[in-house]
Order: sequence, then structure tokens, then C-alpha cells
Amino acid sequence: MTTGNQLSFINSDQQEYTKGLTLYVDGAARNNPGPAGVGIVLKNKNLIIDQQGFFLGDKTNNQAEYLALIIGLLIVRHHRVDETLTIYGDSELLIKQMTGHYRVKNPTLQHLFNVAYLISKELAPSYHYISRQYNKDADRLANHGIDTRNSLPEPLKRELHEYRIML
Repeated sequence: MTTGNQLSFINSDQQEYTKGLTLYVDGAARNNPGPAGVGIVLKNKNLIIDQQGFFLGDKTNNQAEYLALIIGLLIVRHHRVDETLTIYGDSELLIKQMTGHYRVKNPTLQHLFNVAYLISKELAPSYHYISRQYNKDADRLANHGIDTRNSLPEPLKRELHEYRIML
């Protein structure tokens, strides 16, 4: 006797949209706050078109998660691909706040939320929470950014400064 639908053997976290762009984001902070990094994987129809890992300096984990989203959105905007955008993250807080299910109470996170909202408005993404095991590439890149102290390129830094985000 089978329960569920015909495709119930597929883990819903593992299902990926094959249409348009998919952006996987992850932020990491060691010692929270501490040395932090972001990892971004951008795919177009399941093919990786960009992947980056950057060092942020000392941040909290939640700040790193938001900065991963913001930097990922800026990278998407640079690619100027006219496709639907689906964003995946393993931070339940980030995804629930970006979808309006949780309020943003922390003043620093409120600013980052506002920036992410402004940038994402023109891209009209959908947000999906995934478990950490399905976000390994972005996680690896975030930790690689910390380990190598790979700084953001100057054009991205300038864009962040325009939004009053200083690293």
C-alpha cells in the first residue's frame, strides 16, 4: 500500500525548478559574530553560470545570510538575464522574513532586509527554504571565502556602499 502521490519518493527539498534562474545563497560566520563569508551559486536552467565565495569581515551569521542574498541579487542583476528567478537558502529566518512570515526586529537586519527587498523588487523572485544538505555548494563557497579572505570586487563594494552597506 502506497501513501502520498505518485512522486512522493522525491524529497521536496531536492526538487529544483528547471525553468529560469536559480540562486543558491548561504552566509557563514565563525564564532557568531566573527569572520564571515558568503557563497552564491547562480544557475540558468540547472547549468552553473556563476559561483562565488567572498569574505565579509566580522559579521553575525544572520548578517552574512542577508549579505549573501543581497550580493547574489546584485550578481543576478549584472547577468541581465530576462528569466524567472527562484532563490534557495538554508536560513529559515531569512526566507521567512523575505516572504513576510516573520517580522524583522533587529535594526541592522532591518536595513539589510530593506536593501534586499528593494533590489529583489525589480527581479520578482520566489523564495524557498531548503535544508543544508541541498545547499552544500553555497556553503562550501562561503567557507572558502572566509578561509581565503577573498574580498568582494570593487564594483560590488561600490554598489553595496550606495545602499549604505560597508564591509
